[in-house]
Amino acid sequence: MNLSQLRRHTFAAGLAVGLAVFGTAAAFGQERPRASYYKDGEIHITVLGEPETRAITKGHWDFKPSWSTTGDYLVFFRRLKNDPEVSKWITAMCVIKSDGTGFHQLSDGTFTDFNPTWTRDGTNTPVWNRKHPDGGRYSIMASAIGASPGQEVALTDPSYHAWVHSALRDGRLLVAATPPGRRRGYYLMTPHAGGTPTFERISCELGETGILDRISVSPSETKICFEYQTGFKYELPGRTLYVADFDAMQRTITNLTPFANAEGAKVWYAYPRFTNGEESIVFHAGGKLFLYTLADGSTRQVSTDDAADYRYPHGEATPN
Repeated sequence: MNLSQLRRHTFAAGLAVGLAVFGTAAAFGQERPRASYYKDGEIHITVLGEPETRAITKGHWDFKPSWSTTGDYLVFFRRLKNDPEVSKWITAMCVIKSDGTGFHQLSDGTFTDFNPTWTRDGTNTPVWNRKHPDGGRYSIMASAIGASPGQEVALTDPSYHAWVHSALRDGRLLVAATPPGRRRGYYLMTPHAGGTPTFERISCELGETGILDRISVSPSETKICFEYQTGFKYELPGRTLYVADFDAMQRTITNLTPFANAEGAKVWYAYPRFTNGEESIVFHAGGKLFLYTLADGSTRQVSTDDAADYRYPHGEATPN
């Protein structure tokens, strides 16, 4: 399938999403997945398709939770200073237990820290992206559960841009980066404590024509999902969501399948994340949550409060 065919397929898939918002929770069968997500600035954990009971954070603006592989912790960032330009926010990276206890900050709230996830190598290490104060580039940071602000370490040098999206069990991180002497692209990065990381380039047809964003590797590490935007001028609305095959050894993304599309509609389709193993992908669109089932290609709304703003879903015990 060439890119022109993909775009036509994508339009049909996006239309199906728009027509499916009336789906009911009963349509999901016996085992419905749990997810964490943002609702009106608070973090919730709920069985998808059921109404919320209580938030696990309250009274703040808390964004983009990611659920540890061990299932007992969430990492997220808290906005402390707002700005019309998101890259100028001041935030604090935070960890909380999935039962709502054990909250603590990992960063001191003087940086722009964004979009955390967890390593999958058994260390349960939270990693995230920190903006360099002198420009638009980011460095990748790491800390530990129970650590104090100031104990975080940089995994990449601030002289070049690097942004962590996801992780593999062998310790490599999936990143968007412009490493020294290399062109912009997507890499599997191996961190080296106190030294220079190594970067192995990932091959993906769409990576040559636009931006892959909010990339999520499946639990088996054989599937991948992401947002795609044609061109290289960063814009949020109007993106297409894809699922594809991923080969971590060959470092390839192939068999690209669009499953949700806002092209032309300028709706914010974003944050696709695997859940329920790899049976489904949860994502947000137009301030609501949807669940795409891979087996039959169906998509249904799973947020229940149409007056609320839902964003940033993550499946239970399934980091980015």
